[in-house]
Amino acid sequence: MEQRVFNFSAGPATLPLPALEEAQRDLVAFPGAGASVMEISHRSKQFAAVLESAKANVQKLLNLPENYKILFVQGGASLQFSMVPMNFLRGEGKSADYILTGSWGGKAIKEAKKEGATRVAWTGKEEKFVRVPGQNELDLDPKAVYCHFTSNETIEGVQFATEPDTGKVPLVCDASSDILSRPIAIEKYGLIYAGAQKNIGPSGVALVIVREDLLAQVPEGLPSMLDYKLMVENDSLYNTPSCFAIYMVMLVTKWLLEDIGGLDAIAAINKKKARLLYDTIDGSGGFYKGHANKEARSAMNVTWRLPSEELEQKFTKEATAAGLHGLKGHRSVGGIRASIYNAMPVEGVEALADFMTEFRAKNG
Repeated sequence: MEQRVFNFSAGPATLPLPALEEAQRDLVAFPGAGASVMEISHRSKQFAAVLESAKANVQKLLNLPENYKILFVQGGASLQFSMVPMNFLRGEGKSADYILTGSWGGKAIKEAKKEGATRVAWTGKEEKFVRVPGQNELDLDPKAVYCHFTSNETIEGVQFATEPDTGKVPLVCDASSDILSRPIAIEKYGLIYAGAQKNIGPSGVALVIVREDLLAQVPEGLPSMLDYKLMVENDSLYNTPSCFAIYMVMLVTKWLLEDIGGLDAIAAINKKKARLLYDTIDGSGGFYKGHANKEARSAMNVTWRLPSEELEQKFTKEATAAGLHGLKGHRSVGGIRASIYNAMPVEGVEALADFMTEFRAKNG
């Protein structure tokens, strides 16, 4: 078997080895089915058990109250940029607030504008998205149908430490890159969505958690696949879902519960990993320069620059040769980005920190 590398890609990202190994064992014949989970009917009792287990694991990890519904949908988080406003923003006199802390928040509001009126409650664009706003900086509309924010911006590497307070306005969150990485106050949210391919599974499925009372606002006449109410009524089975991806979400969330011990435990591990890299950056004498302000640094996506683009290219090339893959920064901002999601082991981050120290000693 080819040796596994440390994969720091922003997504699709590394998955827990125990989950991969269990999937490998059962790939040809899922227990009790006599066929692969990719082959059995999505309406079979075997897949029904997979779906219920995946939902139960998410419910337990987030301590979800009964009035929150769990959906597994297709189209990734990017389709949710449209689906959220289609379900809640359409109609006379409606407006939604958007807090823009990076590239993905910008894409979300671009799609929302196609469906209805939007307001920018705060933007960090002029500062090149290096921080998140303080509560007193938010220009919130108390009559907004929802307020949308991105809890962690994957590209710029900024993250909210706590949720913005939107009062009675439902809080909607794109949590694609930090979902299930730490405990959250779930009762503050009206809807949370996340593409799976960073923290909870492979690409092909997105997780949506929606508060039940919001479903009454869904207008009639939406395309069936984009209707939250219809998807809830059909328990994510209106059409054939991404069966294998949901199966992997089940395995990853089981790993989080049984092997790691839940969100408090993984949050402590994630803080340790992030601290290793940020200490290496801060202790480099300016050779490495972090993108985000210290108070807004992401525990999931660590972003930094080197003194020149030539050195950055050399860094990623030599890192890849050393088994440290996926470190090139996003094409829109350049630099280096280490995505250290839940499944990235501490050993991988230690190896990267050691490489950074050695690289600086040779090239600083």
